[in-house]
Amino acid sequence: MWWRRDKKAKAAEAESSARGVPRFLDPEVLARIGSLELLARAVVEGFIAGLHRSPFTGFSTEFTEYRQYHPGDDLRYLDWRLLGRTDRFFIKKYRADTNAQVTLLVDTSGSMRYAGAEGGVTKLQYAQFLAAALAHLAARQQDAVGLTAFGREVHTHVPALNRTGHMRTIYGRLSTLEAGGETRLAEALHLTADRLTRRGVVVLISDFYESPERLAGAFQHLRFRGHDVIAFHVLDPREVEFDFEDSLLLLEDSETAEQLPVLPAVVAGGYRQRVNAHVEALRRTCSANHVDYELVTTDRPLDFALFSFLSRRAGR
Repeated sequence: MWWRRDKKAKAAEAESSARGVPRFLDPEVLARIGSLELLARAVVEGFIAGLHRSPFTGFSTEFTEYRQYHPGDDLRYLDWRLLGRTDRFFIKKYRADTNAQVTLLVDTSGSMRYAGAEGGVTKLQYAQFLAAALAHLAARQQDAVGLTAFGREVHTHVPALNRTGHMRTIYGRLSTLEAGGETRLAEALHLTADRLTRRGVVVLISDFYESPERLAGAFQHLRFRGHDVIAFHVLDPREVEFDFEDSLLLLEDSETAEQLPVLPAVVAGGYRQRVNAHVEALRRTCSANHVDYELVTTDRPLDFALFSFLSRRAGR
């Protein structure tokens, strides 16, 4: 369950802070870094240093270290000779040799332009930070990395490759993304499923203003093609809490420009109920279609999302 991984991430954060390890994971700090490549390196290297171990270990061919046996571990990797000598249970850990294909899907529809606080990080900026960090993380594992960005239609596509100079292309295309237009998330996922010819990991970063029923068919299409799908649901904290202090608020739809005056004190309760219902419907849809789902807000340090991705990626 995620809360267990979340505790580990918090423990690692506390330990790294105590040891003085710099961790450039706060979104507002990241927004001051002009280069996505530099940002990705800072985030990933700081994250790895915070964990005080290499997260890129699996069960493959190159031995790296031992770790203590835990109930449920695969007994094939138990060191029986060491058990006989020491009467202690240890598992052999091996460096992963995956060479998988990781495709990052970034939503650039108009709603991704939103930032609740003045001068705050927009949802698209957060998505760019997260995508850049995940790309760097995957490249360190020798995985091929690709990028697809979409709004009303797919407008950016970089095929997944693993070669010198390719990451510069990924960072460059990510940095030029701009939010605008309506959301057609389900159509973009269907097109991606048709376009990807090799099985791999598909990471979707979006605010998910789309019907869960429409998404179900798109998720099924991706899964039918053999892809592992991870969905990061990015929202601004005010979209979740609706904690506006204004007596009268004029809301504007980022995609249609339609305006609606509201009284926050009157509509807040019903709004939160509908948002929670939408999030739960997304969770159920993802679970039913074997899609890993994670809700993140734009004020949340990126290590939570990285830890989630890494845990699920390692399991594959």
